[in-house]
Amino acid sequence: MAGSVIIRNLKAFGAAMQFLTRLPVPRWLAPVSHEEADFRRSTAYYPAAGFAIGFILAGLGWLLDWALPPWPAAVLLTVAWVGLSGGLHLDGLMDTADGLLSHRTRERMLEIMKDSRVGAMGVAAGSLSLLLRAALLASLLEAPSELTALGLLAIPIWSRSFMATAIAGWPYARAEGAGLGGLFRTVKAKQALAAALLSAALTSAALAAFGVWGVAGSALALLAAAAIAYAIGAALAAAVSRKLGGLTGDIYGALNETIELALLIAAVAYASHAG
Repeated sequence: MAGSVIIRNLKAFGAAMQFLTRLPVPRWLAPVSHEEADFRRSTAYYPAAGFAIGFILAGLGWLLDWALPPWPAAVLLTVAWVGLSGGLHLDGLMDTADGLLSHRTRERMLEIMKDSRVGAMGVAAGSLSLLLRAALLASLLEAPSELTALGLLAIPIWSRSFMATAIAGWPYARAEGAGLGGLFRTVKAKQALAAALLSAALTSAALAAFGVWGVAGSALALLAAAAIAYAIGAALAAAVSRKLGGLTGDIYGALNETIELALLIAAVAYASHAG
């Protein structure tokens, strides 16, 4: 029994890595079939996929900061950040901008978001997102190296943690069986809670490993990251759900991108005033 539970959870972790990253996943770790149960269980491990992305970004950020001035390093780090997820969330942001900013009917907005072509609003949203991310990273790379590494490590964790909450907390907007996001219909609060607890554990471990703020400072940093991610994510998810009658896979990606940018802004603001 215990062995089957361990295997099931390892497969769920593998499914999260396969879906949210472009990192190679060993065949023994990847689920044999991509059924609804695989996707449901995998949401609890979204923060672990974020940790893998953040760990690579932190190491790459240190190397680029050593080798290059802030702006070239920030642009290359932005390319890596997008590439590690295969542009999955950026694509969601662009499709969401095309749909929601079209000011059409609910049905037409959902059709536009499903269209593989990108419109003017999508291009604008994607371009501005990348520009803002690069600018924020250029500033963050000038902060103390511990703060930069912690930011790069923790931000992808918390943005993906809220994705699990968004999937569980709001209905899916498309018809039954439509869209990849429909595979997540059975995700419940327990998966979202597990993702939040895993995020807290991973962030706490990173804070302890760096040992820069002590117990009180680490607790405040943890609470701040969670509060920003969940407050902004919930506000946006609720607003979109009122307009569309629920969320979609593109919306999940847009939420991830927006929360990452918000957390980057908070990190840069803290670094600029802490010094």
